[in-house]
Amino acid sequence: MFRRGGVLLLAAAILLSGCMTGGPGTEYAAVAQKIGPPGAGHSRIVVFQEKSKNLGLNACACEMKLDGEPIGKVIVGTYAYADRPAGPHQLVASEALFPGETRRDFTTQSGRIYCFVARSSERHDAVAGGAILGGIAGVVAASVVTSGNQNPGPVDFFPLDEATAKIALAELRLAQ
Repeated sequence: MFRRGGVLLLAAAILLSGCMTGGPGTEYAAVAQKIGPPGAGHSRIVVFQEKSKNLGLNACACEMKLDGEPIGKVIVGTYAYADRPAGPHQLVASEALFPGETRRDFTTQSGRIYCFVARSSERHDAVAGGAILGGIAGVVAASVVTSGNQNPGPVDFFPLDEATAKIALAELRLAQ
């Protein structure tokens, strides 16, 4: 009887451990050490959202695409990266049910690492506030009012130098 219960408990523990996100080795320093620098002729692009003490309107869950290919869903406290050939690139962020995308065009050089922090945009915060105050009608009204914003998407991308980014990335986990 006890043996069967122990086996069931062990099986449950194994199944539940598969549900944990971002275990050991997903921190940026560990991943960077494991994969090494970008390959010859390539650059590395890293995008992340910082950990925030006050999660409110500025919490985003953005699907990131680099040159049209998905690289991960970046939420607060996570990062995504991809190695691409040096040259021109486009980073795109979109969020489910958000009326717009953020686009950032940039050019990379071989062997370099390019880091971008994604912070919720003014429009995102206005639309989220509209949702809280007015539900669907508030979202629609805020979307219309902010439709002329320079950035129609959910985040703004801010480039960071590699040294500053490493400090910010130290506590973050790899996006799913």
